[in-house]
Amino acid sequence: MKSAQRSSPPLNARPWALIAVLPFVAAAVAVAVVYFSISARLPEPLATHFGEGAARADGFTSARGFLLLVFTLLLVFGTVAGLLARLPGPSAGTPWLIAGGYALAAAIAFLACRTLFANAGATDASAVRLPLWELALTLAVAVLAGALGRLLAGPAPRPSDRAAGGAPRLDLPAGVSAGWSRTIGSPPIVALGTLLLGAGLFFLAFADWQAGISLLIGAIAVLPCAAARVTVDRRGLTVSSTLLPPLRIRHLPLDRVTEATSRPIGAFQEFGGWGYRIRSGRSGLVLRSGEGIVVRLTDGKEFVVTVDDAATAAALLNTYLDRARSRKEGA
Repeated sequence: MKSAQRSSPPLNARPWALIAVLPFVAAAVAVAVVYFSISARLPEPLATHFGEGAARADGFTSARGFLLLVFTLLLVFGTVAGLLARLPGPSAGTPWLIAGGYALAAAIAFLACRTLFANAGATDASAVRLPLWELALTLAVAVLAGALGRLLAGPAPRPSDRAAGGAPRLDLPAGVSAGWSRTIGSPPIVALGTLLLGAGLFFLAFADWQAGISLLIGAIAVLPCAAARVTVDRRGLTVSSTLLPPLRIRHLPLDRVTEATSRPIGAFQEFGGWGYRIRSGRSGLVLRSGEGIVVRLTDGKEFVVTVDDAATAAALLNTYLDRARSRKEGA
């Protein structure tokens, strides 16, 4: 099946990726400047976690481990923001994605710099204090940075309308069964999950175990939906994780389906990004833009999977639906 040709972006198109990555680069530079300007006055290890009440230090990390964590977070989130923003066909959610990136980068940098300043001049890291009211200040900084990012992103592009395809059938002889199966994966999501997994194991073994646990939780949330096998047979539509084969991401039996079609899917235009997406009246596993199966359910909602040869899958699913309806009518 030939893919639809993509129109060339206009010459005055906004540099989405550059705008999205900018705050993370600026945040890394700010943290590096603060660290090198006061490194001679920092204790070893640093106080990096503060408890309730008087905000007494109750967690400690080496300066190298602390910087590695901060720069890793900025690198991971900055890379993801840049990859998402540089995809063809920015959606109405792209400016808000950029705004969120500005807020996140500002929050990480502000907390990192405040932690370094709080440690400066301390001879004993256990005596370092960081008032909890500064969390409210962090939130204010993040909101202001997000507003700046939204301003720099400019007006949201208007998504183009996409017409749905028909509801095809396969010429499958009575009594003959058939199955269809394809795999779909997203290399950027696999890379992100692998990076989170590796960083989590590293921090768990050599640095802050709390940061390691957080990164591992992120990897567990990302990796199962990074690659999937889509199957259509007489039982309906099944989407299973290929990285964790026993895990079913979604199963739709025939009695929950009214019709299946195929059409081009815009990941950002329609769902605001990649992964398992949930929107009003529809959900789906969207790992790229392009051809996909659109399954209309009996409750009026839609389930979408982006996968190659979606037209064949939809036709086979409709054929099995016709058979199921014929059996009910004949009963």
